[in-house]
Amino acid sequence: MITCPKCFKENQDHYKFCLGCGAELPRDVAPKPFTGNTPPHGIQAAQPAAPAFTPQREPSQPAFSASPQPAFQVAPAQPAFSPPPQAAQPAPAPAPAAGPTPCPQCGHPNGPNNLFCGSCGFRLGGAKSNVAAPAVAAAPVHGQVVLTALRADGSEAGSYTLPDAAHLYVGRETGHIFASDSYLSPRHASFTRSGGTLTVKDEGSLNGVYRKLTRDVPVELRPNDVFRIGQEIIRFEPIQHAPPSPDGVERLGSPSKGYVGRIALIIGRETTGNAFPVPESGMHLGRERGDVLFPEDGYVSGLHCRLAWDKGKLFLTDLGSSNGTFMRLREETEVRTGDVLLMGQQLFRLSL
Repeated sequence: MITCPKCFKENQDHYKFCLGCGAELPRDVAPKPFTGNTPPHGIQAAQPAAPAFTPQREPSQPAFSASPQPAFQVAPAQPAFSPPPQAAQPAPAPAPAAGPTPCPQCGHPNGPNNLFCGSCGFRLGGAKSNVAAPAVAAAPVHGQVVLTALRADGSEAGSYTLPDAAHLYVGRETGHIFASDSYLSPRHASFTRSGGTLTVKDEGSLNGVYRKLTRDVPVELRPNDVFRIGQEIIRFEPIQHAPPSPDGVERLGSPSKGYVGRIALIIGRETTGNAFPVPESGMHLGRERGDVLFPEDGYVSGLHCRLAWDKGKLFLTDLGSSNGTFMRLREETEVRTGDVLLMGQQLFRLSL
């Protein structure tokens, strides 16, 4: 990685200009080894020493579980005296062991003490009861709207309560959790309450507003849509068949049979880097497995996302990546509780 001497953003070794400020990057600096805050998906961070015995383990939980499971259960205390014999009564059934709780929004299994989903950030509210609540429609937006900043490990870094107004703006000059991010525009995005719903809109910011995709839920990619995985910003460009000239002459060019477009890496404000054709059979993106690999980006999972062509449309699907797949918003979009937005270099979880 190359650190920009102007804004200190880390860029990949093959970039010539900084993704943050556009300054030219020094080429004589030795690449900085990547040290991610979280281990890559599918690879254990460190091999633990073999214990003297192997206890029974509960299903794996996200790294930011509210509290660890106890290593044992205390047996109920026995009475100090023997009561007179009574009619035999059936013993109460033992309480079921607390298992993983599926997220009601994305289905990801979470530990019984988790307050938030480890995949999509949805507020679980604690797993005190194993009885699933009946599904209800999204509640109208009448109360407070809170943006909670998230660290790389999923913990909370601060929150900002939006003022009770029908229309308001957020950006670098809005509040304390935004002020330190130089990648946020002064007026970055706007939120609008209308008819019991909340919408967000990019206000022409330089770096855009992204929303995290739900795991295993395909989302259509329209022409020139931009999405982000790890530190890679990627644009989908469909093949545009040029019409013949006014006098009927067909244009020369390589045949595009079997391909629907290409994906291009955005490495500058008006600059693209490598581009890869997208076949009708689809393709996978990842750090270790797939058709297009990003081996130097430690924030990309081993197998991160999939592009699939179906009925004349291209769909993007997150495959359970560690850090998520984000789609850049192009128009005003409705958001709900648990949605995660990427603005600047920060993640914000919405609570309505």
